[in-house]
Amino acid sequence: MNARVLVAEDDTRQAEVIRRYLESEGHTALLVRDGRAALDEVRRHRPDLLVLDVMMPVVDGLDVCRILRRESDLPVLMLTARSTEEDLLLGLDLGADDYLTKPYSPRELMARIRTLLRRTRASGTPSADPVLRVGALAVDPVRRAVEVEGRHVVCTPGEFDVLATMAAEPERVFTRRQLLASTRGDDRYITERTIDVHVLNLRKKIEPVPRRPVYLQTVFGVGYRLTDGTRGR
Repeated sequence: MNARVLVAEDDTRQAEVIRRYLESEGHTALLVRDGRAALDEVRRHRPDLLVLDVMMPVVDGLDVCRILRRESDLPVLMLTARSTEEDLLLGLDLGADDYLTKPYSPRELMARIRTLLRRTRASGTPSADPVLRVGALAVDPVRRAVEVEGRHVVCTPGEFDVLATMAAEPERVFTRRQLLASTRGDDRYITERTIDVHVLNLRKKIEPVPRRPVYLQTVFGVGYRLTDGTRGR
């Protein structure tokens, strides 16, 4: 199934390279050159994925991601010339699902895009999996929907994958590497600290008091576990 991919990149040459690669794989590429246009395009014609350059005029990529995460769970792949770990974690903290530094290989970019599209489209595949319920938390693997005490929670694809993996086996202690494998497969370019960022963001969304988590608990020296919320009360 082909995808509609929005590319927000002010470098005309790089945008054209991405467009050609996307179209060669049968996708439709929509190109915009600034952050405001990216927001407008997402709101008008919801694409399947956003490839988002960080350094753009009018509204930069970080602000675009920040705004989108209030409105949508659209998968976002960030592109940037910044390569420090702090920059990576900032992008993920704002809700980006993946992060690629420049200069990059177009083939690697396409591999990242394929991975994000596969993860997102898994929600459209018929499944017999029931809603996963852990205390007041409900995780629906088919609709890729999350509720806490009846309140809908918007999660990025990466956050959802972490939560669904743990909800399938409540009380099990998962290492960061195990959770990383469940969300990224064999992608070796993303570090285990990615999981820490996803957990931090999830706590902000599902915990009554994020600094004193009752659902997503840290097991020091090992990783994380998901409980029904009674253990920490």
